Amino acid sequence: MQSVMEKKICDEFIKFQKNLVGRGPECTRVMICRDMVIIRSSGVLTKEEKHVCGTPKGRSLVKQLRLELRDTYINQIESLIKSITFCKVNSSHGDISIRTGEHIEVFILDQDLEKRLQTGGMSQR
Repeated sequence: MQSVMEKKICDEFIKFQKNLVGRGPECTRVMICRDMVIIRSSGVLTKEEKHVCGTPKGRSLVKQLRLELRDTYINQIESLIKSITFCKVNSSHGDISIRTGEHIEVFILDQDLEKRLQTGGMSQR
């Protein structure tokens, strides 16, 4: 059950990113660990962003832009996580490595989702 939910979150996150940026990440993995949903993506930078990252100022600008962009869509992603997991998102944290082109999102839930899935408790709240 856990792997099915992780795949669903992964597929929906990729679809969201494609709609948002015009392309999805090269690779995305989702892990449910206790009360956390962790989304790790690689290959997220566009060609333009990679080009701009050739200078220290460019790297700073791309990182700032990506973090600002996150602020504009985080409520939608948190709603997506809630609709799939049936858990409230207490907080979320995200960052991007301009050097490696990796992006990570961590969602802290109001319950231990991993334990709930192991015991078969999938009731909606």
